[in-house]
Amino acid sequence: MRYKVNLKRTDEGYAVWVPGLPGCWSQGRTEEESLENISDAIQSYLKTVEELNRDNDSRYIEIGEVSYA
Repeated sequence: MRYKVNLKRTDEGYAVWVPGLPGCWSQGRTEEESLENISDAIQSYLKTVEELNRDNDSRYIEIGEVSYA
């Protein structure tokens, strides 16, 4: 899967977050480290969401790529 992430340079390094996953954010001293950290954060986020919803009646849908005019 691919997720869009936003990076912001800070005094401590880089802050990084996923606009499509509210509350999913991380940081790192370098851009590379912050991207590795957000990858771990995304995996943890998705695992937690799956665990919280395991008893719900759920369905999966697939969507195509969204384009903006």
